[in-house]
Formats: sequence, structure tokens, C-alpha cells
Amino acid sequence: MDFDRLVTIMRRLALEAGDKIMEIYTSPEFEVKSKSDNSPVTEADEAADALISEGLAEAFPQMALITEEQAASHGQHVSTFLIVDPLDGTKEFVQRRGDFTVNIAYVEDGVPLRGVVYAPAKGRLFYTLADGRSVEEVGPVFAKDAPGEQRPITVSVPDNRGLMVVASKSHRDQATDDYIARYAVKDMTSAGSSLKFCLVATGEADLYPRLGRTMEWDTAAGDAVLRGAGGKMVRFEDHAPFVYGKDGFANPFFIAYAPGVLLAK
Repeated sequence: MDFDRLVTIMRRLALEAGDKIMEIYTSPEFEVKSKSDNSPVTEADEAADALISEGLAEAFPQMALITEEQAASHGQHVSTFLIVDPLDGTKEFVQRRGDFTVNIAYVEDGVPLRGVVYAPAKGRLFYTLADGRSVEEVGPVFAKDAPGEQRPITVSVPDNRGLMVVASKSHRDQATDDYIARYAVKDMTSAGSSLKFCLVATGEADLYPRLGRTMEWDTAAGDAVLRGAGGKMVRFEDHAPFVYGKDGFANPFFIAYAPGVLLAK
């Protein structure tokens, strides 16, 4: 894989999809439908998915492509592929809370090696460089043809006497609160979508546990950014390495964290 070309294309497509999403987000009203699992989907999800899928298929015609909004792609059993969540945090989008992201990742042998997470309403853009290191590009305006100033990001050096924890804004539950209670917590914040991974990647949080249903397209790009910043993501149950390309692309519960956090049993 030509990672320079890959990162350039993923970044551009994420920005273009973000523009499309924001056109709809700032419109007076937009249609919200329900998918078969009763989760919401909007015209912004569908428009961003079409734009990204077309761009990736044109640039990498031999590469398997998995995308949330195209159910036909979910039956593939692959270990190396591109994976897309064109609008992660649809509930945040519908409620106009701004915590939604565009996610594109490249997975090789089950490991997300490169990824981009773009939060257009927040003006924040995170991605891995060709060499695998993660950066946040300084915004809020981003040129599509060339990157602007890139700030290297790295996870925190956590103090287990008082951790900064980030949790889901729309999917918080008692099990998550019970798990967080096992730690000495200095402060907590909530965020929507894959922004939670990015807050750990930048050192704004030390720990992000998720005890709820997610799919691989929800996590792959954020996971790649986190890994490129020195962070880790493991299965909740046994702290085993987290892998991608699973049957059905459903995730187990997980913990994303800065190394140095003493994980609770």
C-alpha cells in the first residue's frame, strides 16, 4: 500500500464528505429515517457514504470496502480492507449537538494502520501520517488539496491517583458507570462518536471504556489515530488485542486508554 497516496485520498474524501454533511446540518430541516435495527439514518449519512465510497473505489479498485450504509458490503470476510462510517454520531447530528464525525480507515491483517477522523461541526481533523504517526491538523478551515499546519499528538502520561475519563454522550449506562467507579477519577467528560478516541489520543483524556454495542466502522479510524498517538485498545473481557475483520463486523466491549493506566479487572 502506498501510504502517502492513501492518507492524501482519505483526508480529501473526509473533508469533502464533511462539506456535504454540513450543508444538510445547517439546512432548516432534513429527513430522518430508521434502519432495520431502529438506528437513525439521514440524507447526510447517505450522501457522505456515496461520495466516500465512489472516491475510494476509484482510487483503490482492488481493495475490499466495508461501509456502514451499504449492507451488501457487510457479508465479506476479509482481513485487509478499507472501512467507512460516513457519519458517526447520527443521533448527535439529528439533535444538532455537533459531536459527529467522518471516519475512514485502512485495516491490514486485522489491524487499523491508517485512519482519519473529521469532526466538521467542531473544526477538528485528526489522522495518521504515511509513517503511522498521528497528528491533528490546525483548523477550523482545511484546504482539500494540501494539509495545513499539523500538530503531532500523543497520549498522556496518566496519574492513576486521578484519571481523566471520557464516556459516550448518547450511550452511557449503569454498567459503564460501575466500571468507571473502579478507578480514581479526577474528572469526566462526555463526547459523541469517535471523538472519544481522539480525546485519548491527544491526552485530553486517559481512559475510554465502552460497554455497549459498536461495529467496526464505528471504531477503526479512531483506533488507528489512537494507536498512532501511542495509545492502546483492548477487549474489555480479557484485555486481549483488538482485531478487525470479524464475522459480521460487530465489536466486543472494549477499553481505549493511554499506556500507564492500570486497568481494572
